[in-house]
Amino acid sequence: MDGRRLKELVKAGYDWLRQQEEVVNGYNVYPVPDGDTGTNMMHTMRSAWEAIAGMNESNVGLVAKAISNGALRGSRGNSGIILSQLWRGFARSLDHKEICDAQDLVAAMQEAAKTAYAGVSTPVEGTILTVARETAEAVAAAARHTHDMRRLLEVAKNASYESVQRTPNLLKILKEAGVIDSGGYGLFVILEGMWRFVNGLPVEDASRASSTVRLSSDADLQHEGGWGYDVQYLIYARSGQALDVAKIRADIEAMGDCPLVLGDENIVKVHVHVSDPGVPISYGARLGSLRDVVVEDMQAQSEAFTAQTASAPAPKPEENLPVVETAMIAVASGNGWVRAFKEVGVRVVVEGGQTMNPSVDDLLRAIARANARSVILLPNNGNIVMTAQQAAEISETPTRIVATRTLAQGIAAAIAFNPSADAEENAAAMGEAAQHVTTGEITLATRDVTINGLSVRAGQVIGLIDDKLAVADDGIASTLLALLEKAGAAGRELITLFYGNGLTEAEAAPIAEVVRQAYPSHQVELIAGDQPHYYFIVSIE
Repeated sequence: MDGRRLKELVKAGYDWLRQQEEVVNGYNVYPVPDGDTGTNMMHTMRSAWEAIAGMNESNVGLVAKAISNGALRGSRGNSGIILSQLWRGFARSLDHKEICDAQDLVAAMQEAAKTAYAGVSTPVEGTILTVARETAEAVAAAARHTHDMRRLLEVAKNASYESVQRTPNLLKILKEAGVIDSGGYGLFVILEGMWRFVNGLPVEDASRASSTVRLSSDADLQHEGGWGYDVQYLIYARSGQALDVAKIRADIEAMGDCPLVLGDENIVKVHVHVSDPGVPISYGARLGSLRDVVVEDMQAQSEAFTAQTASAPAPKPEENLPVVETAMIAVASGNGWVRAFKEVGVRVVVEGGQTMNPSVDDLLRAIARANARSVILLPNNGNIVMTAQQAAEISETPTRIVATRTLAQGIAAAIAFNPSADAEENAAAMGEAAQHVTTGEITLATRDVTINGLSVRAGQVIGLIDDKLAVADDGIASTLLALLEKAGAAGRELITLFYGNGLTEAEAAPIAEVVRQAYPSHQVELIAGDQPHYYFIVSIE
């Protein structure tokens, strides 16, 4: 494999991941409407591809280095950062190599996994890290018997798929939620796209597909009329009739693309892409009781995404800011939150959050725009902390990260900023202030699930405390009160309710009044946050 072939494989992996983005997003552990692993990995791969799209270089080491640099600067979210670290290790192993043979590929995949593990402070098994390591091990074993690169890609694809299916057995919360690891599944999708390309199967969306001759297969026929349907459901075994997971897996794999089957003799989760959704649904119904059936038209989703991208507004012009000693930068989503951060002294607000995590490059541009001798960066989202740390490492401006994991923590941290203190003193004080805040979030459940003994049904109002599912009820006000009680609000003094997700002030005010009546000795504030997805983000101090 030379640089040009590696370039083709990256394009194929990116294109195929772009098609499966929402599928990867759907494997979020919590049933919240803003899972974004697939989106983050897709943007990271897009940046990797854009870094080499104009290259016509045969040296595989040079191409791999450009891929790594592109992936790093475009990486978003924890999954994107880990993916960029995989490319970093891959490129490091191929440095100064003209071409890549089977043994080079083995070494590069092993170094990729090693680098990704090293890039995470506390590696957790049952995640994309496990999938990368086990895939590299499988390819190493296969390379002892064959040097055929196409065969090794097939081994990588199959091994990653099998590893993903084992993730619920390694990570308890995945098994309890009935999902596989989304990041690991995203890695499988990338490898599957590469495998499809070398075997002549389509990887681009139907509207952009070229006239390249393709091998005849069931997968080709599936996409003649578009991208078909995404089908997901649970099979519950009938009394006395155990489910055969291995047979179900084999049957579903024969029906279409992106098959995923996991479970046990009592409950089996099924996912597959097919041209006729009735086929897998009828099959499952013959085996047991079907529940949580989801059927989505992927072609319609693709067309809607294309239209949305074409109509996206142009970026806002940057302001010219005078030089200051230390500047705060915060990540926030929602006009109300942006205003709130500006009011407490944040110099630059990066628009983003869940479902739209900023990239390393986005944060680097914000650091430059702040025009300060030092910067304190508030990520305000657990999925942005690693991205912020990566940006701080390569920024020319000294940058400290206060690892705020919620918007509420970010506001508390920003209020603690002292213009007279230096950056190090401020970072310490701001970090301490953030730790005194408990954050609540009120939204709607996207699917049925039981986590930590709490059973939730799709469409029910749910509450999260510091990003963990905590309460569920049928109304916004009742769920909010249950959340406050469970969060120990009675022992605190200040409750701030930031309303959003389409709630008007007229709708939010009566709910705030209910909270005031329940907590008469507390200060209860109501502020327009305008955040997507969440009816309320609650700061409890």
